[in-house]
Amino acid sequence: MSLLIDCDYIVYKCAAATETEIDFGEDLIVVTSNFSDAYSYVERELYSIASDLGCFDDSILFFSDSINFRKSIDPAYKGHRNRKKPCGYKRIINKLKEDYNVVVMPKLEADDAMGIYATKEPGHIICSPDKDMRQIPGNLFDLKEGVIEITKEEGDRWHLIQTMAGDQTDGYAGVPGIGIKRAAALLDEHGDNWKTVVDAFAEKGLDESVALQNARLAKILQCEDYDFTNQEPRLWNPSSSVGVDDGATIQDETD
Repeated sequence: MSLLIDCDYIVYKCAAATETEIDFGEDLIVVTSNFSDAYSYVERELYSIASDLGCFDDSILFFSDSINFRKSIDPAYKGHRNRKKPCGYKRIINKLKEDYNVVVMPKLEADDAMGIYATKEPGHIICSPDKDMRQIPGNLFDLKEGVIEITKEEGDRWHLIQTMAGDQTDGYAGVPGIGIKRAAALLDEHGDNWKTVVDAFAEKGLDESVALQNARLAKILQCEDYDFTNQEPRLWNPSSSVGVDDGATIQDETD
């Protein structure tokens, strides 16, 4: 059993926390960072996670690739996040690659790489505070509430909820006016299926293609969603998940 750790946010947080701004007056302000402090901060975070979880074989650190396949689905995806990384961010990652087992998969975010790894070889523990990871069946340590076990049905349902609720942080809107609680209520009332999602979008004057775009942006990849030979994701379609194919009309053009 390995710990699959989302390290994007850990390194960002630690690098940002150790930045120092020096104002030399007039037009010159310089941002500096002590690399040793930042790296030690990251290692303390990793040690804390390992200590909380106890017995395991090793830790695998996951980072997002610089190219994101979701940009081909919607060029505006995470467009508001195009800000400069904290001082020392890349250097910390390069050092971690020397000291730890680090995984970066082409065109994928860390979430997708963890989802693929966890479903290809079940039994590991995903360590991430990101609610997106509730789509992945298996064990999830959310860094606060301890380890929870997620079934395949629960993961598929969470994907449908996120499709309707959207995620402003990631830059996809979902159904206007619908949040997580309302999305869950709709599934409870009408069933955990694609038709419920399509109908929710339709009530706001949005057709199924908009629903599908949101579903593909929301979907965290699993091993069946990835072409290992060509190192390419397989875009989600309504018939690709058990229990969500009722009322499906759109087929994946990549199949």
